[in-house]
Amino acid sequence: MFRGVIKFTSTNYFFMKEEIQAYNSVLELIGDTPLIRLNKVTEKLEGNFYAKVEAFNPGHSSKDRIALYIIEEAERKGILSPGDTIIETTSGNTGFSIAMVSIIKGYNCILAVSSKSSKDKIDMLRSLGAKVYVCPAHVSADDERSYYNVAKRLHEETKGSIYINQYFNQLNIDAHYNSTGPEIWKQTNGKITHLVACSGTGGTISGTAKFLKEQNPNIKVLAVDAFGSVLKKYHETKEFDNDEIYPYRIEGLGKNLIPSATDFDTIDKFMKVTDEESAHCAREITRKEGLFVGYTSGAVLQAIRQYADEGEFDKNSNVIAIFPDHGSRYMSKVYSDDWMHEQGFFDSVHQEEVQKIELIK
Repeated sequence: MFRGVIKFTSTNYFFMKEEIQAYNSVLELIGDTPLIRLNKVTEKLEGNFYAKVEAFNPGHSSKDRIALYIIEEAERKGILSPGDTIIETTSGNTGFSIAMVSIIKGYNCILAVSSKSSKDKIDMLRSLGAKVYVCPAHVSADDERSYYNVAKRLHEETKGSIYINQYFNQLNIDAHYNSTGPEIWKQTNGKITHLVACSGTGGTISGTAKFLKEQNPNIKVLAVDAFGSVLKKYHETKEFDNDEIYPYRIEGLGKNLIPSATDFDTIDKFMKVTDEESAHCAREITRKEGLFVGYTSGAVLQAIRQYADEGEFDKNSNVIAIFPDHGSRYMSKVYSDDWMHEQGFFDSVHQEEVQKIELIK
């Protein structure tokens, strides 16, 4: 008997109807993202470099993992029922993932979003049916207008709601401990020597690092922070320094508070990167590797180069970089020549990046 094939013989034929191979929903596509070798952007560095490309998740970011994990844990504990409302604080990606999961599972979604988030992200959130409150980015965490406090207020005012609170939710770490870490260990056959990842809420790097260090405590975990954020100094001194805080442009990287979802003990070192260099690195990854990545992926590449300058890697290093999201969410920012000009990011060195557009008349 031949499955899905008609076989003719001199006397008879056999046929078996092939079953339709399909997923029940987009949620079954979350996780198992590919590891892709980086070739051109790291060709001058010692070591082997690979990207864990989280844009291959259906919601185009690593935040799909925590959205599904936290919501299903809430369901399992009986604190979420169909028709309830999920509320969250987000720079965009987590909100998109929560809105996507909410659609499939039958929940309402309300999001408090930083005004630093790109217009592309905010438009995407609204297109998924989420109710979006845009909050000023450059206010202190305890300001009543901050997206942290706006989300808390909305939760208090909304009957039948839960507040995900990713910055202070242990499940943020657990999601990556149970998925991203095991995937990387399996994909590298245990040969990973370094993990490089951004630290925002800290869930991705902390959960992944925790799993990997349990397998091999010699793996170095190298975090990426932004200038204008408090995380690097807190890691080094265990002191919160308000003087470290000032406005910066990168979304989803760094913080003006200390998230409990960051397990600083799993991280070996922090490296700060600039807005400008990170933006150019994101564009470079797209042009040279054919991977259309977001702003924070550029930050990761810039940090890798800075770590390399400090002698962190050698020819035997197997470096895994987590690229968190997709470039489509930054069309009005790092992939806009106008925006790059407005920020003063084009100079004599980078001017050649501007693509000339020829109009045929």
